[in-house]
Amino acid sequence: MIPLVLGLFVFIGIHLVPTCPSTRGNVTARIGENAYKGLFSLVALVGLILIIYGFGQARYAPSGNPLLWDPPRWTRHVTMTLMLPVFVLLAAAYLPGRISAAVKHPMLLSVKLWALAHLLVSARLANFILFGALLAWAVYDRISVKRRAVPIKNGPVRNDIIALVIGLVAYAFILLIGHTLIIGVPLIS
Repeated sequence: MIPLVLGLFVFIGIHLVPTCPSTRGNVTARIGENAYKGLFSLVALVGLILIIYGFGQARYAPSGNPLLWDPPRWTRHVTMTLMLPVFVLLAAAYLPGRISAAVKHPMLLSVKLWALAHLLVSARLANFILFGALLAWAVYDRISVKRRAVPIKNGPVRNDIIALVIGLVAYAFILLIGHTLIIGVPLIS
């Protein structure tokens, strides 16, 4: 569980830097914009690797990863429904259009929906730590974005169509085989 918590600390910690413009400004003034972006990416990658490693370790150590509750069966259906817009929003974050303008920050909404959906069905301690921490970060970052007045991206409707197609294809892939290949847990049995 320690690598998971450490990874979350590193990953979320580096993602908190942009929420404090003065800190980000001081760092970029000292090392430059490109060096900041490179360092940010490297630290985030280290955090992500630790999260993946730590979560994998925790999943296969049930004694150190106790079951916290027994989720009702209906939560699986709610989770699958909540996950549908996650992939569309994720694509819309990189393809600004009307979707991006309407939800303002599609990446953060995507993370919030993803984490909430998984909290509904993932009843072990490691899952609660992972998804709970990322949900808390996404909520905090969304509040921070409002305070910082980050510009809203807008673009042509064709980007929305592309985001919708990419999102639906990604959702179908994850639903049918991707979740089993990547996570080891089949969604459809």
